[in-house]
Amino acid sequence: MFLTKEEQEMCDGEYGETIRKSMDILVALGDIYGASKLVDITSAQVSGVSYKTIGEAGLEYLQDLARDESAKASVNASLNPPGTDLDNWKELGFPEYFAVKQNDIVDAYGDLGIAKTCTCTPYLVGNVPRFRDHISWSESSAVAYGNSVIGARTNREGGPAALAAAIVGKTPLYGFHLDENRNANLVVNVSCELQGADFGALGYIIGKAVGGGVPYFKMQNAPSNNNLKTLGAALASSGSVALYHVEDVTPEANLISVGEIEDIMFISEKEINETRKSLTTTDKEIDLVCLGCPHASLEEIKEVANIVEGKTIKNKLWICTSVSVKATADRMGYTQIIESAGGNVVCDTCMVVAPIEEMGFEVIGVNSAKAANYVPSMCGLDVVYDDTENLIRFE
Repeated sequence: MFLTKEEQEMCDGEYGETIRKSMDILVALGDIYGASKLVDITSAQVSGVSYKTIGEAGLEYLQDLARDESAKASVNASLNPPGTDLDNWKELGFPEYFAVKQNDIVDAYGDLGIAKTCTCTPYLVGNVPRFRDHISWSESSAVAYGNSVIGARTNREGGPAALAAAIVGKTPLYGFHLDENRNANLVVNVSCELQGADFGALGYIIGKAVGGGVPYFKMQNAPSNNNLKTLGAALASSGSVALYHVEDVTPEANLISVGEIEDIMFISEKEINETRKSLTTTDKEIDLVCLGCPHASLEEIKEVANIVEGKTIKNKLWICTSVSVKATADRMGYTQIIESAGGNVVCDTCMVVAPIEEMGFEVIGVNSAKAANYVPSMCGLDVVYDDTENLIRFE
């Protein structure tokens, strides 16, 4: 892989130890995947934040990097969700030992110049690349959204690689950074109109079928940005989809020569309904309804507020989102409506990376196919998958 004089000096440690370590990671990745060179990025989104997933070893690694005061993020960079609401963990019942370690992890990232904006939807809170910008994002649903809906260019990076790219401001030029790898290899004809949790079911079906491929969807009704967020998260969790196209909707769809694609799938209402049922693992009562995987937008919080206004919720309700979106929900009065009904707007974390299995819950109600796919394996709990209005029980 070609390196400029400055990049070689970074590798040689002339810019400090943390930058040298970061370059080691990026150059190794470039060599493995046959990159011709490094390319400048405008944005990074770093995973590997929850204490549940990185543990004590991850915390020590980050604190060691942060001791090098000369190394800071050189581009707009933000964090993936941690395992707790960083400010209100005690009120929500998160274990104290976990919360203390979790805040230490986020503080270490902050010392490295990564914004402590903890969300899997960075595009909703200011970390917004432009069309065809090269970026280094690591959260699977954010990668799918950034590539597909925004038309930026990123591979599905691991947390250390995204952190290294944030510090150096570069990433290896391979994979989805290249035009030739952004073509579709599967056409999906959807014969029914979709709404709500149908989009997650569709993504779950196609992710399993296409793996790491690039699907091209022909839909009966145009999805909203929230629907696309849901679709991409499911595609990335049941498969490893990092890019998809939707006819007449996503920015690169008109560049695809659909007639040249030989693989075609047909999806009907029957397949959607069967998949929705299959994602539910129990018929027991729901202990906790957990929405916001990926993190809820302001519009999604408003929808929940409209559902619960003037009522009393029987089961617990968390709506996971970022601090920034919650601040607007506070101002709009949505948070007050939800809290008056007995629910909570929870910041920073999500049900997948939080230690919910230690908090007395057994059955989680979700409207996210990604959460329905991950909660049983990562948390050991049962899930009920459905639309929001069907999950919340009232007294």
